[in-house]
Amino acid sequence: MRLENSYGIDLGTGMVKIYDQKADHITQESTMIALRNGNQVFAVGNDAYSMFEKAPADVRIIRPVSNGRINDILMTEAVLHTLLRRNTTYTGSRPTLYFSVPMDLTEIEKRAYASIAQKGRLRRSRVFLVEKPIADAIAVGVPLHHTKGTMIINLGAQSTELSVLADERVIINRLVPIGGMQFDQAVREGVLHKNNFMISSRTAQRLKFVLTDFRQEPSEGRKVYGLDRSSGLPRDGIVSAHTVTRMVRHECLLLADEIRKFIDRIPPQVQESIRRDGIILTGGSARIPGIDQYFRSQLEYPVRISQYYGMSTIQGIRILIRRPEMRHWAIDPSRNTV
Repeated sequence: MRLENSYGIDLGTGMVKIYDQKADHITQESTMIALRNGNQVFAVGNDAYSMFEKAPADVRIIRPVSNGRINDILMTEAVLHTLLRRNTTYTGSRPTLYFSVPMDLTEIEKRAYASIAQKGRLRRSRVFLVEKPIADAIAVGVPLHHTKGTMIINLGAQSTELSVLADERVIINRLVPIGGMQFDQAVREGVLHKNNFMISSRTAQRLKFVLTDFRQEPSEGRKVYGLDRSSGLPRDGIVSAHTVTRMVRHECLLLADEIRKFIDRIPPQVQESIRRDGIILTGGSARIPGIDQYFRSQLEYPVRISQYYGMSTIQGIRILIRRPEMRHWAIDPSRNTV
């Protein structure tokens, strides 16, 4: 059987995941791009991320995507073209690109994705959009044609998307501006207050996953390097798991409050279905130990974690690409029809 030249793309603020249909393989790299002398591309993906927070003065590191919205079409196209060439079987011959997108994109923001197929090195591509909650639901096996109420919480880098699916569609959706980056910033602030020294966002992200644990009283610590708050000189220090967990828990408490408000908007009969089947938690921060237990106690609803964590969305697109009967869930942004 001849395979199509199709690629699935989950274009996030922090990471871009790419599915290659021919190789049946998923890769992920940072969404960052490094520019020198204005807009001259210097490094892309993980190469750019390796320079983040320590790049020389003449190098600028940017994220061309924010909350699933393309802020810079040319830079986004440069990231995608480079990573497709680097990590997939892409040869430049009219690919079909399936992008995951948040539910609340405007028509103009959707057309930004279509613009990728009209200019630059990815021109003459075919572009389709797949709503993130639909892709997540496909990944975890939600029967979209039969569900009477499924709730999915996607913990993204910059925000958390709350969605309820019923009657073969997303009936309620909301984007909450709390995500993994806010967790990281809270950890940085906690370390600054407790240890009196500044750590990078990269170090904070690492501590978030290594030390946070909602299942038990945290006790261990980690030696990390940063800058002394008073002198500005480099030094090391021991950051306790208690400090990190406390800061992440505070952000999760704020998020839980927003989720409760969202649940109050759900029709009672749909709430009953969700209570029976449970809330599905996806996204990179779903890997934090015990985070499902935390939300279970806060929301008083069953909560289960997707086995794919932050790879759920791209796994859903993978399934959609490989099963033609599911492709009706993909939207053609140039036609604005399903």
